[in-house]
Amino acid sequence: MTTLDQQTTHPAGADEDLVAGTPVPPPPTPEEERRLEELYADFGAADLIPLWTQIGDLMPSSPRPRAVPHVWRWQTLLPLAERAGDLVPVGRGGERRAIALANPGLGGQPFATPTLWAAIQYLGGHEVAPEHRHSQNAFRFVVEGEGVWTVVDGDPVRMSRGDFLLTPGWRFHGHHNETDQPMAWIDGLDIPLVHYTDSSFFEFGADRVTDESTPRLSRSEELWCHPGLRPLSQLQNTVSSPIGAYRWEHTDAALRAQLELEAAGHPATVERGHAAVRYTNPTTGGDVMPTLRAEFHRLTAGTATRTRREVGSSVFQVFEGTGTVVLGGPEHGTEHQVAKGDLVVVPSWVPYQVAADGAGLDLFTFSDHPVVEKLALARTHVEDDA
Repeated sequence: MTTLDQQTTHPAGADEDLVAGTPVPPPPTPEEERRLEELYADFGAADLIPLWTQIGDLMPSSPRPRAVPHVWRWQTLLPLAERAGDLVPVGRGGERRAIALANPGLGGQPFATPTLWAAIQYLGGHEVAPEHRHSQNAFRFVVEGEGVWTVVDGDPVRMSRGDFLLTPGWRFHGHHNETDQPMAWIDGLDIPLVHYTDSSFFEFGADRVTDESTPRLSRSEELWCHPGLRPLSQLQNTVSSPIGAYRWEHTDAALRAQLELEAAGHPATVERGHAAVRYTNPTTGGDVMPTLRAEFHRLTAGTATRTRREVGSSVFQVFEGTGTVVLGGPEHGTEHQVAKGDLVVVPSWVPYQVAADGAGLDLFTFSDHPVVEKLALARTHVEDDA
């Protein structure tokens, strides 16, 4: 806490300006000190805090995130999830066998950043996670495995490697594993944001799932996933995307096409050797959900991005390949080697750079940027050093 002396006194004889053109006030007299102490005591008794004692923390010159850059290793996460699978049942009460990433800078809270929640979820062979719904927006991204269907408002959606699957807020959803083998994936939600705004609602649904069928494509995909074509029965815009799953084969094809166009001399990539796509809501062309943005990036062998910093937090997961992530900038940053499944958190305004090794690097990423942009707080700085 800032002390009274720190706020009201200055070194003896100091006559330089605190801010250009502003004279330094003289130190308080003993009588003024006494009256100030009484004033601060009365502030406290009335549950008041003066801005001038807090402005450095409340209005810093640039973001000072409590969350810290951090890397979670898949080779650590998956064995721990497997152990939980042996010991912790799925069912009413705990609801999901999901293990959250707890950022070391957030004092033990189960949050990756102050706005983003990320977890590894694990479902054993023939297990069923019961249905429920909540205010929070959610998605799933599959690094490996298959055999699980998530049922969203009665629509069964196949989960397979590389698929990005949506569960917008207040949609009933559950999962069922139709194989003998367990499966793990990552969940991303806006839990911290909803928690902070005291806007959460939760409701139990069916003890199993309302449709245990296993179609290759969900009904939402049958209706919506035809390039450039919108069903006339669905002309109203929706807050979140109506698509249940964005399939890996389409993501992969789009990234390959960008790099092929680049190789032929046509503009198609965001940087040389760096292809990227954003998952979008087909009814608006905007982000898939109002609080979460999701993208996929592919870096060819030897490619390095320019160092950048952004207002807003991001989480990356390595889908394939190996590479290096520098967190904190080229001069004072920490270099991390990353491989398949590893998760990296980049808090707001922390500089970062990504580089691919010889096999190239595929990255899935999600962020809170839709919220930042809606609040007109977005800002990005890209270095010219790469």
